[in-house]
Amino acid sequence: MNIDKAVLAFAGFVVLLGLALGAYVNAYWYLLPAFAGLNMIQASFTGFCPAAMVFKKLGLHGGCAFN
Repeated sequence: MNIDKAVLAFAGFVVLLGLALGAYVNAYWYLLPAFAGLNMIQASFTGFCPAAMVFKKLGLHGGCAFN
């Protein structure tokens, strides 16, 4: 698995987790997928993604988007 796929999988997990927690625990959890979406938008423009930096330190190889 490369960094690009790991970031996409992690973002999808965060979105689904936030939606589930928002539905079953507290509506404030809906802010988590909103934050994940905003982070994906800013990463597409700037190339800066904290999750990609963490995955790189964990030893995953770079992909097309995050090297």
